[in-house]
This record gives sequence, C-alpha cells and structure tokens, in this order.
Amino acid sequence: MAANICGILLAAGASKRFGSDKLMHPLAGELPMVLAALTNLRAAIPHVIAVVRPGATELENLLSAAGATVILCANADEGMGASLSTAVAASGDVAGWVIALADMPYIRPETIVKVAASLASGSAIAAPAYRGERGHPVGLSSQFRAQLEGLRGDKGARSVLRENAGLVQLIEVDDPGVCRDIDTPADL
Repeated sequence: MAANICGILLAAGASKRFGSDKLMHPLAGELPMVLAALTNLRAAIPHVIAVVRPGATELENLLSAAGATVILCANADEGMGASLSTAVAASGDVAGWVIALADMPYIRPETIVKVAASLASGSAIAAPAYRGERGHPVGLSSQFRAQLEGLRGDKGARSVLRENAGLVQLIEVDDPGVCRDIDTPADL
C-alpha cells in the first residue's frame, strides 16, 4: 500500500443540477452515493479526509461513522477549488493526495490503489484512463501543496493539471467508473 498518501473525498457541493441531495441518494444497493464513494476510497487508502459544507450534519455524521476525518469548508460556495484547498491544508505532512469526487461512486478500489502506488513510486501526478479518456481520482504529489492550497473557484485542480500536463502519468485501467460521474438523476 502507498505509504503516507492521503485520500481526499470532495463532498461539499450543493447538488444544484441533481435537484435534491444527490450524495445521500441511494444507489441500487441502497447505499448512499457518498458512502459508496468513500467505501471504495478507504478500501485503497486508509487515511481519508472528507470535505463537507457547513450545515450538512447528516452527511458529516455518515462520513465520520464510516471512518473519514471530516472537515468543514466554510467557503464551500466558492466551489471545488475552495474545498480542495481546505482539505490539503488540513492533511498534515503527507507525500501526496488522491483526490476523489463524492459523485463518482463507481470507481473500483483497485484503480485507486494503482493511482496511489504511482504517486508512492515517484509520479508527480497520476490519473487513471479508461479507453484513452483521463478519469478520476487524480493523484498529486506534495510538490503541488502551495498550488493546491491556493485554489479557489469551481475548477478544482484542473489548472494544476493543465500547467503540468507533461508530468501526468496516465494509468490505463479497465474501469469505466473512472469516467462516470453523477450530475443529474438521468446519470444514474
């Protein structure tokens, strides 16, 4: 297992396009979407920080009970960048982060293990690809701490990936879940 890699689960979104709290929406197996995403992440990386918005007490309690370290992002309304910045700042001295999205519950744990292992073996940035399409979760080494802590807005780590495209280690996986996010009920 990848030593000193922190998993980050971004779960502070407002679910505006979904029409209701999508993260608590039960999937086919009755497990809430966010819990499926956390379960897969924790199966690969024991140390997971989950970021939630203030006032999401039910979500906070669910994630905490499932073993995540839950932190509140006071400025979650600014977007994914603010959530990611908050998580990285709270992560302590780690070698890197595997950043997962709470609305992507179908990523297999073995895929996450491959991303974390790539970071642990020296990759600056690692990401899975399914049939040539880059997916999630994305792993970033600690050399990007300052950039990640400075993020704002709703683009997440996209700017870091774009500025460092030559450093991205793509890992081809047979896991369509890396490209499947849930934005609307039709995506289920």
